[in-house]
Parts: sequence; structure tokens; C-alpha cells
Amino acid sequence: MTVQPGQVANPNTVLATVLTVYLMILLDLSIVYTGMPEIGRTMAMSPIMQTCVQNAYLLFFGGFLLLSARLGDTFGRKRTLQLGVILFTLASLVIGISQSSYELIAARAVQGLAASILAPSVLAVISTTFAEGSERTRALSWYSVVAGAGASLGMVLGGVFAGLLSWRIGFLVNLPIGIGLLFAINRIIPNGERMQGRFDIIGAVASTLGMGLLVYGLVNSAAQGWQTPVTLLSLGAAAVVLAFFLWFERRAPFPVLPLRLFASRERSAAYAGRMLYIGSMVSFFFFTTQFMQQVLGYTALQAGLGFLPMTVLTFGSAVTIPRLTRVVGGPVLLIGALASMAVGLVWLAQAGATATYWQLALPMILIGIGNGTAMAPLTAAGVHGVELRDQGAASGMVNVAHQLGGSIGLSVLIVVFASAAKPAALGAAAIGHQISAAMLGAAVMNIVAIALAAAFILPASRSNGAALPASGLLPQTD
Repeated sequence: MTVQPGQVANPNTVLATVLTVYLMILLDLSIVYTGMPEIGRTMAMSPIMQTCVQNAYLLFFGGFLLLSARLGDTFGRKRTLQLGVILFTLASLVIGISQSSYELIAARAVQGLAASILAPSVLAVISTTFAEGSERTRALSWYSVVAGAGASLGMVLGGVFAGLLSWRIGFLVNLPIGIGLLFAINRIIPNGERMQGRFDIIGAVASTLGMGLLVYGLVNSAAQGWQTPVTLLSLGAAAVVLAFFLWFERRAPFPVLPLRLFASRERSAAYAGRMLYIGSMVSFFFFTTQFMQQVLGYTALQAGLGFLPMTVLTFGSAVTIPRLTRVVGGPVLLIGALASMAVGLVWLAQAGATATYWQLALPMILIGIGNGTAMAPLTAAGVHGVELRDQGAASGMVNVAHQLGGSIGLSVLIVVFASAAKPAALGAAAIGHQISAAMLGAAVMNIVAIALAAAFILPASRSNGAALPASGLLPQTD
């Protein structure tokens, strides 16, 4: 029997279960940032090998997203979630007990594959459990809490584990959590409707190969530069494969990525806006961690705890989303959130090599507020008006925008960072100047996202204003 949105017996229990799944993968994504120096030291890893720890995760996460997103539509969301949790838990165990860098990197790749299965499945379950309107807005606000605060919390925990205990604990703790989630998923999550028809094998292979090449090229550009042969070859091959993928998907009877998702300009703007927003946030985490440890001389523990103000404000602002959405509407809330982040990033860019912690903490308040409130309206716009059969694909597209935004944004701002280097400048002050330039670049990303929201998302809310104050969701314009 098909379960329609709003007909699940215990929707809040379903929400709690899938958000715990999402929190688990988010923590292990960001926990590496502050824990990486300690991981590199204890595992005797070279700087290049250290970058492979995160890059392997990103490559498999981004490469398999479109394929993994369609699995839930085709084989059922309960089975897909169970498969993802099993893979993620086993990979976490291997990382926690690994004795060589190659074991660790291989297990991180499997974690990335598992995360590509879990992330879109979580969002698809939310979309198919809660009907559009106030119920889904509330559910997506909690999704926003986990998405925003989870990444910040991972930065804090990474520093705490590496500084006080062991970085391995951050991965081994997933073993009991994963076992508990398997029992919860089996008892609580409905399997939902399965898409009828053949599975798009050619589209699946092309999307996985194309996305993998694209993410690899972007990751390599961040490490080696845009002009290296490997970067150019990877990005060129990705363009060819993805062009073929889009050509084929237009003709496929059961596409892995239904191109009808892009028929809505508002939804397309939400995907682009998400890429810009996430690109700025990933870069903020990356460069602020470097600033604390390399410029100000903080330890891993101090750097991790340094993100607490942002974590608290992200959580606090995210839980107010349903109330704020009823008052001002989702698009206005989104524009305000992006503006808060842009101002905070410009302010943070003014901190120099002699900055006090308060010169970091105060801008982080604005960044935390923006981070906590931007995610929900962007997510709601990305999955609004989508047919039930395409919920997995739409959720996958949201996560593709999320993943590519982080990879592209960081790659671009690393180029900005390198370009801001002064030949005669050395030491902490020089690094601080380069990080300041990167922060200004991140602010520009949010300003462009504001322009997209104002041009395409806000007009949609005004054209159907009667429905939006209560739901904060966009009208369907397909």
C-alpha cells in the first residue's frame, strides 16, 4: 500500500530517526577538519596523504549521489537506509582501528559512498512523510538545525577528541549508534512507494562517472591548481560525460535525473543558491580553522571550542524557523539569512594576525544566525512541487548542489587565497592576509545568492502570497 505524505502513524519518530542518521554522517564529514593534524601525526601521514583522507570521502560522496538518490525510489527507502547505515558503520569501525594510511583512506571512500546513499534518503523520507505546508516546514526546520549545527558541532568534537582523547573515538562511536539506527529503521520507517519500470543503467553509470570526474577535478584543483594537466583532463572529461548524461536523460523513459525538476525557475534558483551558500560555509570552516591554528597559534582543542558561539546560534536560530516563516515568509527569511552571513564574513575578514578571540566570535554570531536560517527555505524550495515518484531524485539534486557547492566554492576560494599572496610577506601576517581575501570571496558568494533569491524566489512568493505565510514554501510553476 502506498503511504502518502501526512499518513504515517508516528511522523515525529520517523523524523527523529532519519535526522539521527543525517547527524552521524555530518559529524564524520566535519570532524576531520580539526582532527586532521592529530590524525596525520599519529598515522605518520604526509600532507598529500592527509588531503586524501577528506578527498576520498568527497569523491565517492559526490560521485555516487545521483545514482544513490534514485535507489530509494526504485528499491524502497527502508532498504536503502539500512544498506547505507550498514556500510557507514562498518567503514567507521575500520577507520577507528586502522593501522595504515591506506586502510584509513579506503574506509573513508566507503564512508563517502554510504553517505551518498543516506543523505538523499533522509530528505526523501522527510518529503514523503510530511505534507507540504506547515508540517513540512517544521520538519525541514529541524533538518536545518541538524544540517547547520551538525557541521559546527563536528568541528568542536574533532578538536575535543584530538586534543583530549583520541581522534579514533569520533569514528568508533558510530558503531553503537549504527546498530541502534538499524533497529529503529526496521521498526519505524515505512518502505514507501517503489518506482515502476526499468532502472536507468546507462544514466546511472554516466552520472556516477561524470560526477566522479568533476569532483576529482575540483578537489585536485584545490590541491594542485587549475592549470595542471590532471585537473584540466578531469574537468574536460567530466564536461563530455555529463553532456552525454543530460542528452541521454532527456530521452530515457525512467531517468536517474528527471530533467523536469529544472522546469521550475524558482527550484533551479534554489539549487544555485544552495551551491553558493554551501561553498561559502565550507570555505568558512576550512579557512577559519587554518586561521586559528596557523595564524593565532590555537591548539586543536582551542580551535574546536572556538566554533561554539556559531554552533549555539545556528541551533537557536534554526528552531525559530517555523515561527519566522509564518511571519515573513520563507523567501524573505532566506534573503535575511544570506545577508547576515555576508556581513559576518566581511567583518571576520578584518581580523588580522594580532586579533583577539572576540574579533572572531562576534562575526561568528552573525554567520551562525544566517547558517541556521538559510538551510530550511533553500531545502523547501528545492523539493517543493515534486511528484512523489521523483522525491528521491529531487532530494538527490539538493544534495548534489550541496556537495558540488562545497567542492567548487572551496576550490575557487583556494585560488583566491593563493592569488592574494604577497611575494615579500612571510609568516602569520601573510597567511592572515590571504585568509582575509578568501573570506571576502565567501561574502561575495552570499551576495550573488541574495540576487538569485530576489530575482526568482521572492517573486514567486508574491504571486501566490496567500499560501506562503503559513508554509514558507514556493508555489509550483512547472
